[in-house]
Amino acid sequence: MRQLRPGAVTGVGSLPHRDARAAAEFSLAMSPELTFVPTLPRRSPAENMIAQAVSGIRGVDFGQYGSLSVDVRRVDPLAPVVTDLDHDAYLGMRSFVEVAAGRATAVKWQFVGPISLGVALMRAGVPASPAFAVAVRAVRQHVQVIHRYIADALPGCEQVVVLDEPSFPDVMDDGFPLPPDAAIDLLSGALAVIEPMTVAGVHCCGDADWAGIIAAGPELLSLPVRRDLLGIAGYLARFLDRGGIIVWGAVPTDGPIFHSPQRHWRELTGLWEGLTAAGCDRDRLIGQALLSPECGLGMHGESVANGVFNVVGELSQRIRGRLLTHSGLG
Repeated sequence: MRQLRPGAVTGVGSLPHRDARAAAEFSLAMSPELTFVPTLPRRSPAENMIAQAVSGIRGVDFGQYGSLSVDVRRVDPLAPVVTDLDHDAYLGMRSFVEVAAGRATAVKWQFVGPISLGVALMRAGVPASPAFAVAVRAVRQHVQVIHRYIADALPGCEQVVVLDEPSFPDVMDDGFPLPPDAAIDLLSGALAVIEPMTVAGVHCCGDADWAGIIAAGPELLSLPVRRDLLGIAGYLARFLDRGGIIVWGAVPTDGPIFHSPQRHWRELTGLWEGLTAAGCDRDRLIGQALLSPECGLGMHGESVANGVFNVVGELSQRIRGRLLTHSGLG
């Protein structure tokens, strides 16, 4: 992957726009170094990440009001999965490709991971074993087709592919349908399809078992800025030592939105100070750091999305203006 400058800004999947072209232009403007392909769940429920993934799975449909409809008798882990990029689920992606034509910017895009897709299928009535078998097959198929599509449409753009796993925090629960090792192997198997093509990453907004996610072998982590990460400083240190990239979700999106960077700056640099004290190499910690909102912004307003990205941009400038020129983190 082309070396990105520390502090480069990117996004996390969804945006609130109903106009797909406007969303693409917003992404390109707000994340010029690692621009992201937006999904637009407010424009259409079909752009919900689960809806995108189940499109083309035999026996599974996504209703207009956001619910899965399953004919369990037709669900077959060995059945072909069809990726129809002309489907309404991919309008945001198609519009992005049109707007970005001719650019050479690195492109990041997300797709639901096999753990979260398997959980969604189970909740819709598919038994655990076929649910996860179908999920990993669907994810592997879809990401390969999407990667080829973007590579053909934007040949000058390097890609970063991130699997979104909002259900991974549940993996360590006693009642989870897979043992932790099996869940890690499932995620690793999906990442293995991406790795020969481009940079493969994992995103999770929750308090995930990040040590387990790291064990699955991603090259990039997209995680929230939280103090409990100090408990896995050793895992993060080894991840960074082997060249891993961390996208720090530096601006929370699930509560009050602060339009000043000061609080977020203190939390980010405080965490970095703690990780450095716990054994992470400071130069790697900063030099392999990218920035983003904590999660997607699809359920917020456009003005909020604009404000959040402005704050992330200010944090980026602080990193480049201070962290790389001064010995301290403050």
